[in-house]
Amino acid sequence: MKNDLSSQIKLDRISRRYYSPDNEIERTALTREEKMDTLIFETASDGAGHLAERIAAYIRRFVSEKGKCVLALGAGTSTHPVYAGLIRMAKAGELDFSKVIVYNISEFFPLHPEGPSTLRRLRDVFLDHVDIAESNVRSINPGITKETMHEYCQAYEQWIADEGGIDVVLCEIGSNGSIAFNEPGSARSSFCRMVLLSNDTRHNIAHDYKCDEIPTTAITLGIADILSSRRILTMAWGESRAEIVRRTVELPPDTSVPASQLQGHPHVHVAVDLAAAEELTRISHPWKVTSCEWNDKLIRRAIVWLCGVTGKPILKLTNKDYSDWGLGELLAIYGSAYNVNIKIFNDLQHTITGWPGGKPDADDTYRPERSKPYPKRVIIFSPHPDDDVISMGGTFKRLVDQHHDVHVAYETSGNIAVGDEDMMRYILLMDGIAGHFGMETPEYLEKSRAIHEFIATKTAGAVDMPDVRFMKTKIRQGEARTACNYIGVKPENVHFLNLPFYETGTIKKGDLTEKDVAIVRKLIEEVKPHQIFVAGDLADPHGTHKVCTDAVLAAIDELKDEPWMTDCRIWMYRGAWAEWEIDHIEMAVPISPEELRFKRNSILKHQSQMENAPFLGDDDRLFWQRAEERNRATARLYQDLGLASYEAIEAFVEYHPIR
Repeated sequence: MKNDLSSQIKLDRISRRYYSPDNEIERTALTREEKMDTLIFETASDGAGHLAERIAAYIRRFVSEKGKCVLALGAGTSTHPVYAGLIRMAKAGELDFSKVIVYNISEFFPLHPEGPSTLRRLRDVFLDHVDIAESNVRSINPGITKETMHEYCQAYEQWIADEGGIDVVLCEIGSNGSIAFNEPGSARSSFCRMVLLSNDTRHNIAHDYKCDEIPTTAITLGIADILSSRRILTMAWGESRAEIVRRTVELPPDTSVPASQLQGHPHVHVAVDLAAAEELTRISHPWKVTSCEWNDKLIRRAIVWLCGVTGKPILKLTNKDYSDWGLGELLAIYGSAYNVNIKIFNDLQHTITGWPGGKPDADDTYRPERSKPYPKRVIIFSPHPDDDVISMGGTFKRLVDQHHDVHVAYETSGNIAVGDEDMMRYILLMDGIAGHFGMETPEYLEKSRAIHEFIATKTAGAVDMPDVRFMKTKIRQGEARTACNYIGVKPENVHFLNLPFYETGTIKKGDLTEKDVAIVRKLIEEVKPHQIFVAGDLADPHGTHKVCTDAVLAAIDELKDEPWMTDCRIWMYRGAWAEWEIDHIEMAVPISPEELRFKRNSILKHQSQMENAPFLGDDDRLFWQRAEERNRATARLYQDLGLASYEAIEAFVEYHPIR
């Protein structure tokens, strides 16, 4: 089973030479906008493996040179796969930690026995699995007070100095550019101190540590302490980190992005995967730093960018515009601006279709979907029971109205996203009608009593009892069925897969397993679809979308050589958390004002996910608002480029199984 195929989605869109150049001369040219040594890897696993190897080499070197190696370690989730690599080496006898000294880079304050602790997490994911002496693990004393804080922080720094200083720092770049717990506003000269945690950081703590009470303060080594170390290794994985990576690596040092102040250190290295690197110049705008390997998608990206900087639609771009903005190569290839303009205008025009399943009995030469077979069997895979309508509700309705055999597969129950208040509304209703409908059995009364008691005494972060999770699952399923009925899907075509990885009862989910993939594969084999729609929106902060997408792509990988599967096209949608860049869009489905209103109503059928939904993320807008604004923004972008004006557009990118 291939369990991380979603991380390779970008591989067929980015030339390898941009992120892994063949020689130092080319690398120097490509990275001239980058102010720190930045290594880009195809996947987070590759990057973590590289960092583990580098740390191992440092440990061996410093132990050989001076008899010990002093590490300052962070406990952020991005570091965990690095620690897993170090553990593997230790268990294989390839790495000895007996002469390694570890300083905890930061800790919560005050430190409560039952509250979150970075040291406890560091022990869980790393220290307890290697042969490091307990006396060689140093952390913040939980018994200090605010009155003794200043002296203690100075003493902590002195202990490090007495060890000869830090040899290697390993920590992640936070979502807001923090490094350790140095929040935005931290000065380059900051030392070990108590800090106030930002709302972004506290939100991440709540998610990562599953704690009842979120700390408001912490003690951290300062940026000056980190800069005094001999080696600094930091990292960021995933597209949600792309913008902060750009600001860290390419923009001048800024206190609003603390990690950017690592610039200038002679031995700082930043490791990112392709998703986190996508805003770096060599990936997003390679023509600015090198002679490009031009393909249709890169040309489209360059022209869309040129339209943006000049404020012109495509067909008004001139030879001078191309020359002035560094795109003279395209003039040499195509002969004139006119030729390039026409090509890209037509390419974008051909992405637009009102027939997402293909238009029957029509010339499909320039259409994104083939006309035959008609009607098509279609599966829409939805990670949660509302992602289908949020991300592609208009296209969903078109497919049904155009008489395709549309199946919807809800991969998870989504039960943890139902608030207790919404669930109790149904329990109270059932209590009220139980007598009338003859449901007042001893069994029902006992279950109702237990649920009432559980909710009345439930503490923050507690795992729901099985009957509560059952009720919340049925609420999500009922809402999904209502939305599907509203759209016109046949009841027998609505599938609830309830993938096992999700059913932990907590925000933290299990790992993808063969059992999950087998469930998805079974449905695909039963339907034998001509089209599959799958979530490509991997910015979901809780990671469920990625696991669900990996499950579908793994099943497709296992079936890709089946004769009927070779006639199946896979389309990736977005919408809940992000939108496709226009240079990647391969199918754009226009949505009329009436259809957009219909889509909104479809989303509103999921009543538990409106104002009371507990996982709206950092975006204050409700899901229907996000979807409408993103769809309208895509339509405006098409209009600004000189194409037709639509109310809204839903966008899709085709996925090609990796062979």
